[in-house]
Amino acid sequence: QVQLVESGGGLVQPGGSLRLSCVASGFTRNDYAIGWFRQAPGKEREGVSSISRRDGSTLYTDSVKGRFTISRDNVQNTVYLQMNSLKPEDTAVYYCASSKWGVDDSLHPGEYDYWGQGTQVTVSS
Repeated sequence: QVQLVESGGGLVQPGGSLRLSCVASGFTRNDYAIGWFRQAPGKEREGVSSISRRDGSTLYTDSVKGRFTISRDNVQNTVYLQMNSLKPEDTAVYYCASSKWGVDDSLHPGEYDYWGQGTQVTVSS
């Protein structure tokens, strides 16, 4: 049974940092990418970053480039999202997800099939 579990969310002041973790288990294949997505109240879910298991290539949405860094530990089956210089507009529920077969990396939610339960990130003074 595939399972993705996020952790690391919380309340942080503007300019602060958080590191999210996503632990994956139950996979029978190892060619999936992991993506981080976020959804703020009243908004659509958007892709934040993704990382390929095949070659470690990464993608970032423009609004987080230079502030967020995605990385993965294939031995621990864990993907991290280091978030620095956080802004109030980063406030959202953050989800990790695994890609469908044949998808190497992508920021499109429709190309992911297994999702975690989400972790709340709130950036506020």
